[in-house]
Amino acid sequence: MIKAVVLAAGKGTRMQADDRDAPKVMREACGKPMLWYVLDALSFIEKKDVVIVVGYMRNEIIDSFKGYRYAFQYEQLGTGHAVMSAGDELSEFDGAVLVCYGDMRVISRETYETLINEHFERDDDCTILSGDSAADLPYGRIIRDQNGSFQEIVEAGDCTTEQLMITELNSGVYVFRAEMLLKALKSISNDNAQGEYYLTDVPAIMLAGGAKVGIHKRSLGDEIIGVNTPAQLKQVEEIITARISENG
Repeated sequence: MIKAVVLAAGKGTRMQADDRDAPKVMREACGKPMLWYVLDALSFIEKKDVVIVVGYMRNEIIDSFKGYRYAFQYEQLGTGHAVMSAGDELSEFDGAVLVCYGDMRVISRETYETLINEHFERDDDCTILSGDSAADLPYGRIIRDQNGSFQEIVEAGDCTTEQLMITELNSGVYVFRAEMLLKALKSISNDNAQGEYYLTDVPAIMLAGGAKVGIHKRSLGDEIIGVNTPAQLKQVEEIITARISENG
């Protein structure tokens, strides 16, 4: 059994390059909201099993995407806090939960399905989607131990100079065993550079508690790109346009 939690509560202050005030995920790429592309890639999961976490101007999102479940994040206190906001939707669920972002519109359905399949095949309690990139991206680094197994994720803002040289990046996409996710969320703190509750702390907390944490590493290429600025949105539009051309 699988459910999805899509994080879509952000305002996206850096995206306010025009006069339209809109939630970040409702910014359009090639004529469609960014969230549309994410939900389209997740269409193999029934709408009733997709929980969209909303906050800023939430009614615009709710009115645009009917049939989904919604959870409200009233304060922007980090990704961990966003998933906590969906707790009521997961409390009685005995299955796996895919967590992803509503602005990562170029991650493909194949990538999501492959990650989920590997999670079940390996019987992981948590599976992290990672990818290598030489680009200077503000993403958390995957820290492995001497055996190559998962150790922790360190957010870019908290990395040492040495850790910033690591090219294996955390995509921000995970699959969790629901019960263990909710338990671990109770243990995260905001004692970090941003003063936020990081979802990235959850895998290490689970590992310390004896859970099985795996990494699904693949060549993500353009899929790992997030949209935080108008320039990145333009880049994503170019990627989408190229894909449409390739597919005829």
